[in-house]
Amino acid sequence: MEARFSDTTYRDGSQSLWALGMRGGMIEATAELMDQVGFDAIEVPVTGIFVKKFVRDLKEDSWEIARMMARKITRTTKQNMGGAFFHPFEAPPPRAIIELFFARVVETGALDRIQVTTNTLGQLKGPFPWLIPMFRNLGLQVSLAISFSVSPRHTDEYYAQKTREVVAFKPDMIYLKDQGGLLTLDRIRTLFPVMMENANGVPVELHSHCTTGLAPLVYLEALKLGASVLHTAVPPLANGASQPSIFNVASNARLMGYKTGVDENILRQVSERLTAIARQEKMPIGAPLEYDYAQYIHQVPGGVISNLKFQLSEMGCLHLLDKVLEEAVQVRKELGYPIMITPHSQFVVSQSTLNVTMGERYKHVIDELILFALGVFGEDSGQPWMDQNLKDKLLANPRAKELKEMAAKRMRDVPLKELRDQLGGPGVSDEEFLLRYIMKGEDEIRAMRAAGPPRQYFNASMPLLTLIQELGKHKQVRYVQVERGGDSLVVQNQASG
Repeated sequence: MEARFSDTTYRDGSQSLWALGMRGGMIEATAELMDQVGFDAIEVPVTGIFVKKFVRDLKEDSWEIARMMARKITRTTKQNMGGAFFHPFEAPPPRAIIELFFARVVETGALDRIQVTTNTLGQLKGPFPWLIPMFRNLGLQVSLAISFSVSPRHTDEYYAQKTREVVAFKPDMIYLKDQGGLLTLDRIRTLFPVMMENANGVPVELHSHCTTGLAPLVYLEALKLGASVLHTAVPPLANGASQPSIFNVASNARLMGYKTGVDENILRQVSERLTAIARQEKMPIGAPLEYDYAQYIHQVPGGVISNLKFQLSEMGCLHLLDKVLEEAVQVRKELGYPIMITPHSQFVVSQSTLNVTMGERYKHVIDELILFALGVFGEDSGQPWMDQNLKDKLLANPRAKELKEMAAKRMRDVPLKELRDQLGGPGVSDEEFLLRYIMKGEDEIRAMRAAGPPRQYFNASMPLLTLIQELGKHKQVRYVQVERGGDSLVVQNQASG
């Protein structure tokens, strides 16, 4: 028996614990080692939301990072989430943009497998039936995720049906995506066999978060039930709101009689380097969380709660946090129990905040809730099960007609030439054109390039380079003498003048 693992450190680990703050240099300092570990796959940050983060906040060129990852990770399958949206809070780009973007990502060599979340399965059947065939034509493996949730309608029978629907797309694998860390031992024991039975031989993986502290136990139970791959992360980007630690799960799996096939000596080097980087950059270090039953009641992801606390503090309303979370339970019920995953979790919390702070429920309604009622987010969002009075109220809003027309306009298949003409014409390379499209112009791209070369992260295997780099920061130090045994080396600091 063998336990296989997919690594999430660079993508979900960074997203869950570092607010997508994983820089290209951090990946570069560890990627070659990660490639030697023996993972089934490694998540790499190459799709739309990461492009924005790299360019806008980290001031780094996402295309160069993609090429770097292609050079450094040559043995292991590189995978990332993707679909018809670049960002969950924006309208989907025209089909021509989606096709060009993924074609160029594949061309860099940074992507071998695409992960598509099917909580919007209706959109794959309806507005975007071309999406999976497009990925296939690009030579990508396809992994389809079925999102887990707890509600009256998310029964084992519901997941049996969803598994059958997903299998119809002929994916290379399926994975149960427990984005809220809500799975329990009792539920995995009934749910996973149902999915395995209906998967028709397609491998079924498990992806969960440590939000409630139960994920490491759930992983071991899923392993016994036949999970083909478990999604884990490397400390310091494991635990907390991230995935279980590879060290913990692999160790327990071996004690249960499974072979693991991962080189933990190499993994320790990766963990040491990333921990040193975390301390250098003052980034959070993941730690196990205590069990919190409240997570099963409101189901708001930890990252959304963090943002909610910040926003309420800015408004001077932090004392309303518990009331907003209570209201979120009711709003979710009235919306037909959408799965609390981006963007639905943000919609629910935003509307709940307005309901509480304005003192009247649905006095002001966010546009996204009207779009939800219009069915823009697909059948699986919960829209058919909405409270009818709320749906009628939202659709009677004068804004509904305008938003419906806007949604139809955005779905228009705009010719690529028309978009190119708006963003520089035929003389602009595909990569530059796509950056301009995603960043809505050139301003943030210029700022990224003006920021200079990206940060590099040297480590214990390159002590002399690290010393030289650090000397440049301290002009008052004229030289450093290093001695080892009978050898002596003097390093002169040219920055000291």
